[in-house]
Amino acid sequence: MSQRKTPKPAKLIIGFFLKERSLARPVAEALVKRFGHVDLVSSWMSFDYTDYYTTEMGRPLYRRMLAFTDLIEQDDLPGIKLITNGLEEQWAKDDLRRINIDPGYLVASRFVLASGKDFTHRVYIGQGFYADLTLIYTQDRFQPLPWTYPDYRSEPVQQFLYKARQKYMFDISVHVTR
Repeated sequence: MSQRKTPKPAKLIIGFFLKERSLARPVAEALVKRFGHVDLVSSWMSFDYTDYYTTEMGRPLYRRMLAFTDLIEQDDLPGIKLITNGLEEQWAKDDLRRINIDPGYLVASRFVLASGKDFTHRVYIGQGFYADLTLIYTQDRFQPLPWTYPDYRSEPVQQFLYKARQKYMFDISVHVTR
């Protein structure tokens, strides 16, 4: 018989992309107000992997990622996605998003994103959202899966996540000993 076990807390990672880089500061401030301090911020990354968002947001698009200091429970992800969707709506103009915010979490073995879109590899996690297993960590690096978005396959994103994982591994060792 399986024994129930509470999963370890996770590191909250929120990525966002936008055309108007001037929106980055107020968006980051709103995220910090909701989720606490950030201990790692990516540099600006080009987001030129798809034309999917061009009609809604224009071009060029830029990505930034934030890793938050406070660890979260893995089952907090649907509630976090609700909040980030609300922030997207807050900055929308003429019913078009000006920013896309992607919350996820990182644990030792994987990186998971929240999504409102159902697909064969996504698991329903409540409140109208699905968990997308985006990357697995094995053989000392993140490994993409057949469905991993191109930007999450990119070297800059993977380097950021690797640094976030190093910080998480330290944080979880401290957290467990409390």
